[in-house]
Amino acid sequence: MSTDNNELSDIHSDCGASEAYALQVTDNSMEPEFENNCIVIIDPVGHCVDGQYVFVEYEGVRWFRRYEIRDNQKYLIALNDMYPEILLDNSFDVLGIIIQKNKDRKITHYT
Repeated sequence: MSTDNNELSDIHSDCGASEAYALQVTDNSMEPEFENNCIVIIDPVGHCVDGQYVFVEYEGVRWFRRYEIRDNQKYLIALNDMYPEILLDNSFDVLGIIIQKNKDRKITHYT
């Protein structure tokens, strides 16, 4: 911990902000590709391109969706048709790109 302004610092941490991390999928919005309870690995420094699976913060909510660009507009798309697509403006933050899925010890890589 830094002594200046009581600010927390990761200088003594073994984890960095640029390291991949794992999250568990907690709903069925991305089925059938990503089943409920599967584990995804997220690269926080990846570059977001059309068609990639992303972890995004938009309007205070964090979303796991497929990123699409159509007619110069950006969307977050759930693979499960029960969920609506989300039209993005420029106020979203890409928190990471999904690079791997692990379900029942079967690993799938994404680029």
